[in-house]
Amino acid sequence: MSDKNIIRIGMVGYGFMGRTHSNAYNRLANFFPDLKFRPVLKAVCARNKERVQAFADQWGYESIETDWRKLIARDDIDAIDICTPNNMHAEIAIAAAEAGKMVLCEKPLARTVAEAQPMVDAVEKAGVKNSVWYNYRRVPAVTLAKNLIDAGKLGKIFHYRANFLQDWTISPDLPQGGEGTWRLDNDAAGSGVTGDLLAHCIDTAMWLNGGIKDVSAVTETFIKERVHTGTGEVQKVGIDDACIFHCHFDNGSLGVFESTRYARGHKAAKTFEINGEHASIRWDLHDLNRLEYFDHRDESMERGWRSIHVTDGDHPYMDKWWVPGLSVGYEHTFVHQAADFFKSLEDDSVCSPTFKEAQETQKVCEAVLDSAKDRQWKDTGVNW
Repeated sequence: MSDKNIIRIGMVGYGFMGRTHSNAYNRLANFFPDLKFRPVLKAVCARNKERVQAFADQWGYESIETDWRKLIARDDIDAIDICTPNNMHAEIAIAAAEAGKMVLCEKPLARTVAEAQPMVDAVEKAGVKNSVWYNYRRVPAVTLAKNLIDAGKLGKIFHYRANFLQDWTISPDLPQGGEGTWRLDNDAAGSGVTGDLLAHCIDTAMWLNGGIKDVSAVTETFIKERVHTGTGEVQKVGIDDACIFHCHFDNGSLGVFESTRYARGHKAAKTFEINGEHASIRWDLHDLNRLEYFDHRDESMERGWRSIHVTDGDHPYMDKWWVPGLSVGYEHTFVHQAADFFKSLEDDSVCSPTFKEAQETQKVCEAVLDSAKDRQWKDTGVNW
């Protein structure tokens, strides 16, 4: 492959998302061999030199940096992939765009709409390719749901309901801040379950069902104080531990969303159900290769929920993998998004969600938090 077909990746961060993204890049050549462009893992950046070197050795990066500014300044880097805590997204993304680099960013795009706007402006001014890793769009069963909706199988949509339930923060002894628990620190994360979990649900919902027009929300912080790992002092907790909101979509349907990290027994219970005039669909991350489908137009003697095992070669993405009946998993969603991004370089298409599209999700998250604070309905200002 010629050098002009190589995209040299510089990744910032080596945590959980750093692993998923690195795995995705490493699998592309194996399972998407027809792609014109290929990633090369050129450099990974993090502050701890010893640990970032170990990460580089494990995942196949050619070099390391300990200062992300030096990474961006390198002439041998084409794309910057941001896998840092949320409070670092904006500064890195803007600098990368201004340096003419393509930018891929973990979700959420930023902590606030105001913080996201300069990021959108920067990539648009520079004219660089950009995308945000809302990976659940790329679950084959979820993409199939999108195809069914777009084909009119459900008819007019009446209801959309979704949840994302976890239980990992229940202990009052869990600290906030630092490498492992930065998601509990409002300064680093910007919010709790709203930006971390509901952002996924909101992105999926608007991709499937259109823009969310207005919201009414309640949030709760169950543990009010935690020790901060940075200071060792007990500090007020500023994030939301749980959130429930309902909404109107632009198409007239109603939505109900719930997320919490206090649902004992749930590690990653992400689900959605959509009810239309003709048919309904539902999906559960715990059984991610199945899409449940009910069609009222079936003969009454045969009418009922059916389970579509999304593993056939004519299902989304599945022609790249195994044989019918054999499943894919969570990690494959990142492979699919990486493949879509590299395909967009061939045909100059958009790899959704772009920064601009991800900012619309940010608008909903912010309206949700404002609604809970003021105990009032809030317009989102979404332009989907």
